[in-house]
Amino acid sequence: MKILHKAMAAALGLLLSLSCHALTAEQAFAMAAAEDNDARAAAINAAALEPDEGGRLAAYLQALADDAVRTAGGKAYVIQGERTIDPATGTAATLPADAEEIVNNNYLRGVIESAQAALALTSPDVQARRAAAKKLAEEPDAARLPLIDKVLAGEPDAQVKAMLERAKAASLLGSENTAERLQAVQQLAQIHTPETQLLLNQRLADESDPAVQKAIRSALSSIAESLAWGERLGAIFSGLSLGSVLLLAALGLAITYGLMGVINMAHGELIMIGAYATYLVQVLFQRWLPDSAFGWYLVVAVPVAFTVAALVGAVLERGVIRFLYGRPLETLLATFGISLVLQQAVRSLFGAQNVGVENPAWMSGGVSLLPNLTLPFNRIAIIVFAFAVLGAVAFMIARTRLGLFVRGVTQNRAMASCVGVNTARTDTYAFALGSGIAGLAGCALSQIGNVGPDLGQNYIVDSFLVVVLGGVGQLAGTVYAALGLGVLSKLLEGWAGAVLAKIAVLLFIVVFIQKRPQGIFALKGRSAEA
Repeated sequence: MKILHKAMAAALGLLLSLSCHALTAEQAFAMAAAEDNDARAAAINAAALEPDEGGRLAAYLQALADDAVRTAGGKAYVIQGERTIDPATGTAATLPADAEEIVNNNYLRGVIESAQAALALTSPDVQARRAAAKKLAEEPDAARLPLIDKVLAGEPDAQVKAMLERAKAASLLGSENTAERLQAVQQLAQIHTPETQLLLNQRLADESDPAVQKAIRSALSSIAESLAWGERLGAIFSGLSLGSVLLLAALGLAITYGLMGVINMAHGELIMIGAYATYLVQVLFQRWLPDSAFGWYLVVAVPVAFTVAALVGAVLERGVIRFLYGRPLETLLATFGISLVLQQAVRSLFGAQNVGVENPAWMSGGVSLLPNLTLPFNRIAIIVFAFAVLGAVAFMIARTRLGLFVRGVTQNRAMASCVGVNTARTDTYAFALGSGIAGLAGCALSQIGNVGPDLGQNYIVDSFLVVVLGGVGQLAGTVYAALGLGVLSKLLEGWAGAVLAKIAVLLFIVVFIQKRPQGIFALKGRSAEA
């Protein structure tokens, strides 16, 4: 029945478009408010084909959409608060006592929205024209073909023209002419989008001509292959994004666990502290600085998150962990208790509910590479940030005095102490550095999800898996393990689902560690075992 209504509306719209110049504005508005739905839809389509002088039609369509139109004696009236307006003249009018409300069904609301989009095609704003063209392409209607041809003749924007070409081809899919349908399928076959795929699938179910059916199947095959590549690339990007998050979360743990052999179960809470430090900086910018400065809050939050988490880590090492070296079980239990204390402290200060951290304007949106592949700017920024942090840590370990002490203590603590290295101070500095990196991870995670007391618990297990798989104390191994696990997880999720993918990754790590206990990269040194 709905298809029949559309066909009747399209036919009436085309007939009226040929003689629309004979309709006065008052007649067009009255027909748009007629009781007969087909006549009303046809009048709306016909009126949308003509220039909208003074914006009267746009205002009338909006009134129809808002259910603010009344009709009496074949004439339409628009209600504006306490006033009644004659839409044909724009002047005040008296509402008859027997006026009835116009009630739109879903089909007519779609007709109104399409007509509003058609009127927007003449807007001087290119973004408005693009949005209007997209709307028409999503809801093709043969009654719009004269308007689309008219706009295409003078449209300078390539994106609008491409969208209108798609709308035209989609509208011709329902043509009674087989040649036109074949031409429409050939044009749509070049547009590899999920919307086009859905449109062609719908047409295939109603198509009776064998030649057109064959063309549609060929087009669907080509579109499916293109979309499959977009899905594969999207999975790889998602894996790299997840891997960069795991890298940030595990990088600090690789330093502390690799240097001192401390099983720090409070590492996740250090990530949480960095996220809450970012939240506080955001609140500070929102309350005390002008709106124009808000985009810079993340630049300030990065060193703040590092410093706060590093200070907490230094206090943790000097107050508890330094007394437990060489006793991994006691260290595990102590840090687990500390993690519970830190979680409860955050709940007491900020509440148990999650807090929202907004993305700066320059991190909102994304870049579209394929019709079904958009790379969010916040994810791209986190990937770049993760490798920037990795580069800074690698430089510090390889080129600075502190890095030399850390490497010396890692390879042979007793010998480093004999040559004058203050191993206790090195332990504190290294633990503070690892904690600060965890704070940076929390700062990054605040940009892609909610911040709450349980934030760190989602990453502590994965962080240990990354460190163990990559090789204890090996930055290169941490990078390979984090990125590898991230990409592998996302690829498996697309094939087997999130739960089975998680199980498969865990089984892979167990088997790998059984075959190679030292991880991807073994620790090298005079005291290291071959």
